Amino acid sequence: MNTKLLLDVDPGNDDAIALFIALAADDIDLIGVTTVAGNTTVDNATENTLSLLELVDRADVPVVKGADRPLVDELVMAEHIHGPNGLPETVRETLPAPTQEPVDQHAVDFILEQASEYGEELTIAALGPQTNIALALAKEPNLPEMVGDIYQMGGALKTTGNVTPQASFNFYVDAVAAARVVQNARPKIVGLDVTEHVYVDTEDILALAEEPTPLPTMAAILEFSIEEVRSKFGHDGGLASDAVVLADIVTNALEFEEAYVEIDTSGGPSNGATIYDEHDVHEKPTNCEVALDVDGDAYQRTVTENLLLFRD
Repeated sequence: MNTKLLLDVDPGNDDAIALFIALAADDIDLIGVTTVAGNTTVDNATENTLSLLELVDRADVPVVKGADRPLVDELVMAEHIHGPNGLPETVRETLPAPTQEPVDQHAVDFILEQASEYGEELTIAALGPQTNIALALAKEPNLPEMVGDIYQMGGALKTTGNVTPQASFNFYVDAVAAARVVQNARPKIVGLDVTEHVYVDTEDILALAEEPTPLPTMAAILEFSIEEVRSKFGHDGGLASDAVVLADIVTNALEFEEAYVEIDTSGGPSNGATIYDEHDVHEKPTNCEVALDVDGDAYQRTVTENLLLFRD
């Protein structure tokens, strides 16, 4: 049975790769995409999503705009990393204008509507700041019991952050929302401990660039991080962190461990930090599953094999 999947995204380069995999994978039925402010504004994220779907002739997938700012703090974006309006110019210039309009509904209502329709068949993968999921929980506290898995992409459990020494970007942008999801959704947390240890090899990216449209656009998306990966990690490849979640949905590429986790919402220098009770110091019941290991080969196959399906 195919996994009914709802993606909550803020494209963003790695969101785009995750979206393409969700569209291509045989065992995923992408029933909709909700957008949130994070890497860029929610308006840009929504337009980017519509254009990415247009690129691969999938304008039939519903796109629903969600929260335009964090629950409490001012919006911090990552356009300096992902590019103006959320994607590099080399990518944006290859994208068609959308022919589809966003669904006339708020993302939170769409999420709850799909949860009611599909129940435990539905997997929710929140790949950006967790604002929409936190709002959905506020409106329907029973959401976790209604659906199957809820993936929470973010966090730095046993490693350092990527926006502060302690915090990952998605949790830093809306720490209060991330905390609410951890407290109430029993999520599968997929953080920097696994996402920064898997890459798409540069030679595979360059090979994609030689394929027919739309694969050169996908290659350009992956190319954006090659220099950072070389300088920061010493690896010859590109990152597509959000795609790690898809690799687990498709191939069970991650190893999870039940744990008790809190998110720092103090507003201080550790705001958004993932407090992972590795040694059960608090002696509290587990409230999530944390990804601690990843199959790099399975990840790379998930990305390259599914992207190549778009050449047929």
